[in-house]
Amino acid sequence: MTELTELTALQLVEGYRKGEFSPVEATRDALRRAEEIQPSVNAFVRLTADEALERARESAERWRRGEPAGLLDGVPVTVKDILLMRGGPTLKGSNTVRVEGRWDEDAPSVARLREHGAVFVGKTTTPEFGWKGVTDSPQSGITRNPYDLSRTPGGSSGGSAAAVAMGAGPLSLGTDGGGSVRIPAAFCGIFALKPTYGRVPLYPASAFGTLAHVGPMTRDAADAALLMDVISGTDARDWSALAPPTGRFTDALDGGVRGLRVAYSPSLGGQVPVHPGVAAAVRRGVEGLASLGAFVEEADPDFTEPVEAFHTLWFSGAARVTQNLGPHQRELLDPGLREICDLGARYSALDYLAAVDVRMDLGRRMGRFHEKYDLLVTPTLPITAFEAGAEVPKGSGHRRWTGWTPFTYPFNMSQQPAASVPVGLDGDGLPVGLQLVAARHRDDLVLRAAHALYEAGVAHVDPPPSAPLEAR
Repeated sequence: MTELTELTALQLVEGYRKGEFSPVEATRDALRRAEEIQPSVNAFVRLTADEALERARESAERWRRGEPAGLLDGVPVTVKDILLMRGGPTLKGSNTVRVEGRWDEDAPSVARLREHGAVFVGKTTTPEFGWKGVTDSPQSGITRNPYDLSRTPGGSSGGSAAAVAMGAGPLSLGTDGGGSVRIPAAFCGIFALKPTYGRVPLYPASAFGTLAHVGPMTRDAADAALLMDVISGTDARDWSALAPPTGRFTDALDGGVRGLRVAYSPSLGGQVPVHPGVAAAVRRGVEGLASLGAFVEEADPDFTEPVEAFHTLWFSGAARVTQNLGPHQRELLDPGLREICDLGARYSALDYLAAVDVRMDLGRRMGRFHEKYDLLVTPTLPITAFEAGAEVPKGSGHRRWTGWTPFTYPFNMSQQPAASVPVGLDGDGLPVGLQLVAARHRDDLVLRAAHALYEAGVAHVDPPPSAPLEAR
């Protein structure tokens, strides 16, 4: 019999509907799995077992009456510890955040999950304030990759990716300011979507401004569409939120890719060296799209790597996060974060506006690009997971995490929807991600193409071992 920890959210809901098992059973199994993996993987900063079981019992009673509260009633979910979840502190990976406080407010996406009856298993790890593409922090230590404990799960939503990959709930909420749901999804063999900016409301507003998105991290694209149906919409606390979608994302999944115009950019016009194992897996994924009827050609978006402009925006945001900290508190910060905060504080308003100009030009170029192409396909990352506890791979020559994430952060600048889809393992047994990008507001198209890859068996990855590997 398939374990409940292996089921998707859609399969759990169907099982509840048929009376095959209950939300209490699913929640107990998710909590058991979370407790099993925590000592080795370190995916959680807090498990909320008592609350979860209470919500699961309430859900079971609603299902018994045939009156589920919503689309995710009784489904175990996890939440990155950047997003507010009432009943406990949101520490954001930082020893500078005070545990004391009321903590009586949910972030908009968390509130929507609560309204739909989801069961909160716990809060997942993040680097301090979500500042980098790996997951370790002074507050929670190092989070590790389910496929090899010596390696990073990526970040900054690394705890969420590890939790989903290891069966501690099929759904998680992550945040993405430069790749932070897609990077760990690629490294951990799961699916993640960075929606169009504003599609999922965010509160409190991120200090990283309109680079920051909230997105689903799931087993597959169908579960992500279901989660998007719950968390999309408006919230009065987010002035930049988009109007509610006109239809359901789950209803748009089955259109397939036949006839879609797909641009395949294996290396952004030769700008990015890609590991051969990654390149081969992504190419097989692209061939899968073509076999399903998409018109595929190699084509590169018309932009040079905008890393300096991104740094201006990102480092300024980091400086804003920490501007009110005193000298003693600043000493508690991750040294890398402290360094970029110092850099960010030196930028002028003119420097920031110049970076905004670069961003607007990138958005214009990508808008024109998508007049010709429905989708852009790239590797999610040029590499697979490297050693845990490091910001950059040893010997890479990179100074910051943006050096090895050239395929992800540009699409935060342009605010486009982008997803990472698993397309197998490399020669070392590590997952590889393929990135799908569409024009702004075409989240449905990204989900539809990803779902087609899952349905055809092109999107896949061998699961991590049922018991976490020893570090090697």
